[in-house]
Amino acid sequence: MTDESYIQLALEIAKKGMGSVSPNPLVGCIIIKDDRIIGAGYHEKYGENHAEINAINSAKESVEGADLYLNLEPCCHQGLTPPCVDKIIEKKIKKVVVGTKDMNPLVSGNGIKKLKSSGVEVKVGVLEKDCIELNKFFFKYITKKLPYVSLKAAQTLDGKIADINGDSKWISSLQSRRSVHQLRSRYDAVMVGLKTVVKDNPNLTVRLTEGRNPKRIFLDTKLKLSADHKLYNDNADKNLFVITSKTSAAKKRKIKKIQSKGVQVIFVKEENGKLNLKNALKELAKNKITSVLVEGGSEIFTSFIKQNLFDDIFLYISPKLLGAGLPLVEDLGIKKITSALKIKFSNVEKIGDDVLLQLVI
Repeated sequence: MTDESYIQLALEIAKKGMGSVSPNPLVGCIIIKDDRIIGAGYHEKYGENHAEINAINSAKESVEGADLYLNLEPCCHQGLTPPCVDKIIEKKIKKVVVGTKDMNPLVSGNGIKKLKSSGVEVKVGVLEKDCIELNKFFFKYITKKLPYVSLKAAQTLDGKIADINGDSKWISSLQSRRSVHQLRSRYDAVMVGLKTVVKDNPNLTVRLTEGRNPKRIFLDTKLKLSADHKLYNDNADKNLFVITSKTSAAKKRKIKKIQSKGVQVIFVKEENGKLNLKNALKELAKNKITSVLVEGGSEIFTSFIKQNLFDDIFLYISPKLLGAGLPLVEDLGIKKITSALKIKFSNVEKIGDDVLLQLVI
């Protein structure tokens, strides 16, 4: 097998850690000796052994003189676990093939330097684009101190996300809704606005497929939602966040009541009657949230787009026409077609009767 084949295998193994390792990156590792795979492992859970250690521990024979393949540069600093490069050197592994350098400033080439200075042969940049794509959440979080933000919406062919009464159940097919639940399970958190909470009474959980529930976030500028709302009461996992204006801090009795239910309240700046979204994202990053799936409605979509605070869009388009209804995006302040925001297609997929467009700036 080629280096590319082994790195591809490491990438596939790394994906097993989805939903369990954040805010750490997804990493898979393969150990090869005499053209045989003698060990394999992945980072399984945040705070536990990294992929390299699990791969070494899985080997049924000595790894001395073997080649080690992994999608991300091994760490060289003490975190919740010891540096992986030290174990690689200690076990006398001959060669390390790395998909991409780690963008974490604590590592960023230093792991590779330490391996080389200890006589280990190192090759870097195999399937690099794929390796970067796998850890795009982590890389943005670690370099920008902001979570990766995806906008997700279901709309009719004529661009409506709900009818004139605000009813959106169901624009998309059951297959598309399963796809959304799979998507949710990959993100640290899902976010909606207050209007969506009031109108749709959403669970914001994973139910139509297997996978872990994300953290749930909603924006409530004036802290208007009743402290007895279902979203507050159904918080057994203590993973609900409400983001509100700093002026809402005066509502001490209400805040105390929702906090007693395990709700985490984040206070951010308010500008022109709306929450400062960049401030909100920074606060979420401080809470080790590396990725956010924004699910609606049109007001929140418009704000993220106008402020250029999103990384990509998942748009489910149903072959239906409504005519009158709520638009996906409200006024962006753009007056001419020549000034329109340009977005690129990154993938197009048919799901049931619907089409899923993945779009990037």
